[in-house]
Amino acid sequence: MISAAATTLAVGTLVLATPAQAARDTLTVDATVALTQSLGDTRTAGAYLDAATGRMVVNVVDAGAAAAVRDAGGVARLVSRSSRDLDQLTARLDTSIRGTAWSIDPVGNQVVVDVDNTVTGARLAQLRTTAAGSGGAVRLQSVPGRFSLLISGGDAIYGGQFRCSLGFNVRNSSGESSFLTAGHCTDLATEWFANSSHTTKLGDRTGTSFPGNDYGIVRYIPTFTAIEGTAGSQDITAAGNAFVGQSVTRRGSTTGVRTGTVTGLNAIVHYAEGTVRQMIRTNVCAEPGDSGGPLYAGSIALGLTSGGSGNCQSGGTTFFQPVVEALSKYKVAVF
Repeated sequence: MISAAATTLAVGTLVLATPAQAARDTLTVDATVALTQSLGDTRTAGAYLDAATGRMVVNVVDAGAAAAVRDAGGVARLVSRSSRDLDQLTARLDTSIRGTAWSIDPVGNQVVVDVDNTVTGARLAQLRTTAAGSGGAVRLQSVPGRFSLLISGGDAIYGGQFRCSLGFNVRNSSGESSFLTAGHCTDLATEWFANSSHTTKLGDRTGTSFPGNDYGIVRYIPTFTAIEGTAGSQDITAAGNAFVGQSVTRRGSTTGVRTGTVTGLNAIVHYAEGTVRQMIRTNVCAEPGDSGGPLYAGSIALGLTSGGSGNCQSGGTTFFQPVVEALSKYKVAVF
């Protein structure tokens, strides 16, 4: 809710930095994250990249927070619901219906519920009632096809009878090389190969996490030399956190290189095979076999392809496991 101190500002008002403050251009993505963390989730409601200005906009719920953003050289936007409000609303309303995905849209200051074509009848009616009774806090939208894990049989990296895509090459403090891919892939096989006949071995699974998360790690065998720091032709030099409005690229063994935009963060996706949380939501298309492939922005690694709906002919919605979490879990770094 908006505090009494903000009564002179209308919801939706942009509070701009002064020319001198704006000239400092100090509110980078990292600075935005630090600022929102310092203000707290009861006073802020996410941030996003404004495509028109190229600047980060921080949602706030009171005039004091708006002033703090302005003083940092940023752009504040007054909204009616804080991050905590939206998170609590999601926790209260999400009934784990398969075929739905719940995420926060900072631009709309809403909880977005994506619904695939398997959600019908009473379940769909329940969700429509939920959205209608939320006072505009929940937005229901249909997506093409059904949410599914993007795994298939074909070429790229092979485990058992399945094909996935290699995510990022990583290395631990001892210099041992591995690669990251989707956890729903590494759950299915311990040995991974470069060809469908399983004659060229890449390595062995040393960790996997699905559902809940969707990441896994495969350690290269000693005779295999990993290519350093690349996602196809793109050099990868570091890892980072995605932000809404960011232009991103995905690469996969089925559909190659595809581009799009980050449309949501911390998404909860209820696949038929299990629920994953804290996913990156995008409008980048993907198809079976692309699972585990890399999501990146320039030279920055962002995520691993998990699943979604639609295809690369009609478009769709795709979800990614944030790579920073996987790197931290396995104590490795991109190289």
